[in-house]
Amino acid sequence: MPSFKQPTFEERQALAEKAREKALKKLADKPKMDEATIAKRKAAQEAREAAAKEKSAAKREAREQAKAEKAAAAKAKAEAEAVPEPTEEELKAARDAKYAARKARKKKG
Repeated sequence: MPSFKQPTFEERQALAEKAREKALKKLADKPKMDEATIAKRKAAQEAREAAAKEKSAAKREAREQAKAEKAAAAKAKAEAEAVPEPTEEELKAARDAKYAARKARKKKG
């Protein structure tokens, strides 16, 4: 004789109904929270959300500041490496030197 009997569909359905009723009764018997506890939890949740929002804003601000500093450093580096444009007098002096060199070559050769 087998020690285990396979339950029928009706038996399983009845067991499930009993379990459902038991869970609903347990949920109904659970004591309700008082208003002070609810308010305290809500305030704590709002404080956590505000702290998270502040942390996120600080992180975003730091990221933007780092980006601005990097751009400023790149601009300063570009300005430092840039060759200043020659003045009118410097251009004239260079042109005159070039012409004088050409004239000297013509006389020599």
